[in-house]
Amino acid sequence: MRSDAVFFITGGAHGIGAATAELAIARGKRVAVCDVDHEAAERLCERLGATSHAIHLDVRDPESWQQSLDRAWQHFGAVDVLVNNAGLIHSGRLAEQSLEQIHHMINVNLLGVILGLRAALPRLAQQGHGHVVNVASLASFAPLKGQVLYAATKHAVRALHHGVVLESEDLPVGFSLICPGAVDTGMLQHQIPHDSNAVSFAGRPLTPEQVAEAIYRAAERHPVEVLLPRFQGHALRLAGALPFLARPLARMAERQGLRALARLRQP
Repeated sequence: MRSDAVFFITGGAHGIGAATAELAIARGKRVAVCDVDHEAAERLCERLGATSHAIHLDVRDPESWQQSLDRAWQHFGAVDVLVNNAGLIHSGRLAEQSLEQIHHMINVNLLGVILGLRAALPRLAQQGHGHVVNVASLASFAPLKGQVLYAATKHAVRALHHGVVLESEDLPVGFSLICPGAVDTGMLQHQIPHDSNAVSFAGRPLTPEQVAEAIYRAAERHPVEVLLPRFQGHALRLAGALPFLARPLARMAERQGLRALARLRQP
């Protein structure tokens, strides 16, 4: 990776994206902070300094992707690392979620990655180099009670990622997939009132900085796939491969999560 490499980070104004932007700037890189919340992106860039640039991006819109990439290339002259990080969750079981919430999760979590790859890969290939870091989840490996649609989108992101890797073997572009467990961001905090999302609280959450470090290392070292934390990731991978294990593990995780939620809700 070049010493002044340019990171293009979706969902860059908050949570994991913001932590990744901060880390990259601290290590001498340049960053396009891309987010549908443009005001938050601008505030972050004011703090990060002149080597950052706020760009409005709605990952659900193919034209927004083209415009945001145009702006990044115009401002920096290159994009070296695409970080497809934007994602969200709506609390509640599938039957409780509105069609609007269902479409929102699918369009941001999955369609956003699809559109980003379609828009960016030809540019990176023409440029002659680049690395793509897609952010999935440990939910990519096993069904999660209370988060079935979120897990389904992350399963799809993982399948999409590794399929695109196979289709891009002739391109001068590398790929890494980051699969974190629950992360202590605003998205996790919004789940605290909802028992349906108890599995998110079954273990100690990662910090955004831990995930940002994994993303940055992936841009440097190009691993195929990174599980965070590793032990929990391998347990979920096994549960996904052997569905008869999923039910007892889900019940155990739900009990642990409900106990954790009770503590978090105490005044």
